[in-house]
Amino acid sequence: MRKMRMAAGMTTESAAGLLGVPRTNIPNMESGRSGISPDRVRTLARNYGCTDEAYVNTLVSMTAGRSKGWWEAYRGELPDSLLDVSELEWHAHGLRLALCVHLPGLLQTEGHARALFDLVIPRLSDVEVDVRVAHRMERQRILDRDNPAPLGVIVHEAALRMEFGGSSVARAQLEQLLRLSEREHITLRVVPFKAGGFPGAGQSVVYAESGVPQLDTVELDSAHGAEFMDDEEQLTNYRALFDAVESMALTSGESRDLVHSIIRQL
Repeated sequence: MRKMRMAAGMTTESAAGLLGVPRTNIPNMESGRSGISPDRVRTLARNYGCTDEAYVNTLVSMTAGRSKGWWEAYRGELPDSLLDVSELEWHAHGLRLALCVHLPGLLQTEGHARALFDLVIPRLSDVEVDVRVAHRMERQRILDRDNPAPLGVIVHEAALRMEFGGSSVARAQLEQLLRLSEREHITLRVVPFKAGGFPGAGQSVVYAESGVPQLDTVELDSAHGAEFMDDEEQLTNYRALFDAVESMALTSGESRDLVHSIIRQL
């Protein structure tokens, strides 16, 4: 709603006047700190000059029926950025993931996740590690619900060969990857070493699809937590990045064959 208002060149004062509310209500609605009714979404969109019905209808669908998510149980125990990632995954209509030296949290075993959190600097306490592992395992609920969203995963061969937690943990992790990749809604593709360089090699990227492209979101992992982007130019660039990396990846069958080969070497 903020992007729509700014594109229309309208101030928060003018927008508030359309609804007959205090000026401060508008930024609170736009940031999600307070709710907004379907009628108010349509009133603002109409006055902002938005004629894209699919866009407006998707925004309206986001205003109702959203109770507190399971991740709220971790509020105060985990950084907000981790909870934001959970919420993004839960509501996504589709997910595209590209990673270089890590495997996606949505496909990790508990042993693999624990090995990763044991490496965090400054070191986490045992309790903090337990909470993070539990949260990561709960994120995987999206894989088992009715009509799960499509999940397309691209990983580099390096991620498959990183033995976090030792060879037994690594073997169990790769076996889980194979099991999950057989599911109809999950696609696993590997960029092999022989492919050489590829776009976005230095970052882990999540592209979350919404009901309309304008509401898609990109999430980047960083040392300081998750970073989110939704600018249209950025979204266009990351869609092109995924298309380019996919063109360099092995097929699903070839990718599973490579995973089997690496397991045999452990």
